Amino acid sequence: MVVKIEVFTSPSCPYCPMAVELVDEVKREMPDDIEVEKIDIMRDREKAIEYNLMAVPAIALNGLVKFVGAPSKEELVNVIKEELEEQSS
Repeated sequence: MVVKIEVFTSPSCPYCPMAVELVDEVKREMPDDIEVEKIDIMRDREKAIEYNLMAVPAIALNGLVKFVGAPSKEELVNVIKEELEEQSS
């Protein structure tokens, strides 16, 4: 089972690079458990509208926005583990 993570960013956002780095770090630690897609909302406005995003960075797991703003690493890992547990049950 794999958790799909979508990271929504904007080029002008000062916090977005931190969110991307956080997701990249977790991906390195959990390479078989997550799949990452980075979405620039300036290039893919439809996706941002589809998710009703009003702010970035935002992180969605399996199609549901779980974080607006950059979470702590612990928060992100915990939510990923919850998603993996749900998939396996």
